[in-house]
Amino acid sequence: MTFEIIFTLILIAGMITALIYDLMRPGMVLFSVVVLFLCAGILSPKELLEGFSNKGMITVAMLFLVSEGIRQTGAISQLIKKLLPEKKTTVTKSQLRMLPAIAGISAFLNNTPVVVIFAPIIKRWANKVNLPATRFLIPLSYATILGGLCTLIGTSTNLVVHGMILETGRSGFSMFELGKVGIFIAIAGITYILCFSNKLLPAKRPDVVNEEEEETPAEELHRVEAVIGPRFPGIKKTVKEFGFERHYGATVKEIKRSGQSISKNLDNEIFREGDTLVLMANENFIPTWGESSVFLMLANGKEHEEDEKQRKKRWLALTLLIIMIIGATIGELPSMKNIIPGVQLDMFFFVSITTIIMAWTKLFPPKKYTKYISWDILITIACAFAISKAMENSGFADLLASKIISMADSLGPHALLAIIFIITNLFTEVITNNAAAALAFPIALSVATQLNVNPTPFFVVICMAASASFSTPIGYQTNLIVQGIGNYKFTDFVRFGLPLNFITFILSVFLVPLFWEF
Repeated sequence: MTFEIIFTLILIAGMITALIYDLMRPGMVLFSVVVLFLCAGILSPKELLEGFSNKGMITVAMLFLVSEGIRQTGAISQLIKKLLPEKKTTVTKSQLRMLPAIAGISAFLNNTPVVVIFAPIIKRWANKVNLPATRFLIPLSYATILGGLCTLIGTSTNLVVHGMILETGRSGFSMFELGKVGIFIAIAGITYILCFSNKLLPAKRPDVVNEEEEETPAEELHRVEAVIGPRFPGIKKTVKEFGFERHYGATVKEIKRSGQSISKNLDNEIFREGDTLVLMANENFIPTWGESSVFLMLANGKEHEEDEKQRKKRWLALTLLIIMIIGATIGELPSMKNIIPGVQLDMFFFVSITTIIMAWTKLFPPKKYTKYISWDILITIACAFAISKAMENSGFADLLASKIISMADSLGPHALLAIIFIITNLFTEVITNNAAAALAFPIALSVATQLNVNPTPFFVVICMAASASFSTPIGYQTNLIVQGIGNYKFTDFVRFGLPLNFITFILSVFLVPLFWEF
């Protein structure tokens, strides 16, 4: 092996280790690796920076703002309230009403705000109708993941792979192209959830801090649940060392982590990303910190009133979203490409227009727009392009591809599809989905090139595998959110999610070759 291959192997192994042990935020881990590739001469400055100007990455950034515009108008929260049965019902009947709709919404909106809005509403509703919330929150997260498989904009991973395809000079995915396989996986996945939720998910786990303790009349304090985000300044500090009450004017009563409820000796507990805190706070806490990136989710169990102005904004936001989706879909048709010469009527074009209109109509506060963009995800995506390029430049991707081909030499491309899925899926369960796609893409491209076959089936499989993070709470942010609010254990995800990973694997390997020839 050459120096470049050995150096790349060491850096990739180090990157995976750093991501697994959460030594830094994923964006900084990947950026550190990219800089080392630059120092070794494996990447040029131009190649390092190309990801930061990639159309897919910028599209993801603007979709964050579109999702925020939809969220702030209350459009999706009103929808879920209408879907939840008001009378006594069963878990299966309730899921049958809500899960297809949730999957449909997440096909066009960022998954995280969907879960952030729906999770507290569903939990409050479940307690009201005396059903275990634990039978709904993991299915909520999984439904958003399944919905994201069905469209180009359903998840950032699809746009990352799409952008990498464009970088190779090939045509990327159309809006609903991934739905040829994604819709079957979503239907099978939702069917699995409906059939096995009652058997494999735990019964209700009560909170240590009871609802009856919500209010202290003398101080007008209320119970608030807050999920710690990556920008929380107290991560890896103890409750006493950080001084939560001094920073936020609220008292920590309970920490929920990996199915454990910690309410004693809290001063010595260390804050971790994804922890759900049960707080006693006043009425100003949520208005003050609701738009902060410090917390992934804030919920106090109360309904919010809306006025006529808010309703008008809601309809405007939904109209803009529909126009964006239809416009991007129609704009990809061959007959539309000559209507406006020199202008490409693709998703980037329509999401740009939608974002600007939302900003000027103040569907989201334009002066605070930077707060609604997850910069770490964008840096991760931009660096993912550079890492993929480094794997190609060093010859590391070609070497791995040769090894994979020799392992399945007599089995043909179908076996290689299965191997690419397994590699990508293992990565996505322990590191970020975008990093997993970045590692798998150059390997898949080299495999297809060496076999002299169409690489598109491999790219589609990467999209399916990188998003199919069902078996652990750490692979996907929405899993991390529901883990805390539902008080789930790590094993709950393994027991319930592993069969769903297998379903996705079987359908991907079987269906992809039917729609995209090698």
